[in-house]
Amino acid sequence: MDQQTNDLIKSEIENNDVCLFMKGTPDAPQCGFSMAVVNIFKILELNFKSVNVLENQNVREGIKVYSDWPTIPQLYVKNEFIGGCDIIKEMYENGELASLLENKNISFKKKV
Repeated sequence: MDQQTNDLIKSEIENNDVCLFMKGTPDAPQCGFSMAVVNIFKILELNFKSVNVLENQNVREGIKVYSDWPTIPQLYVKNEFIGGCDIIKEMYENGELASLLENKNISFKKKV
């Protein structure tokens, strides 16, 4: 990965409390896994920064190197790599995602 791509990825992660590298946009996800994560975030009313990896092939490949994770989407919360779709879904279902967001002081709508 070139330095410019690395710096771009690092900047997005460091400057956004919740950063999702995904295929497509929150309004028009381009894969089912990205859509599943976005839907969870909509339920939580979670503000997040999305990065459409389809717009930049260097970012699409670079994020996999950066995180050492082979698939997209990828979620970062306060500079910490959380995981992909399956991990996020499981964390949402068992309450770990809500706990993580609370611990990181990130506002969202709690399930009742």
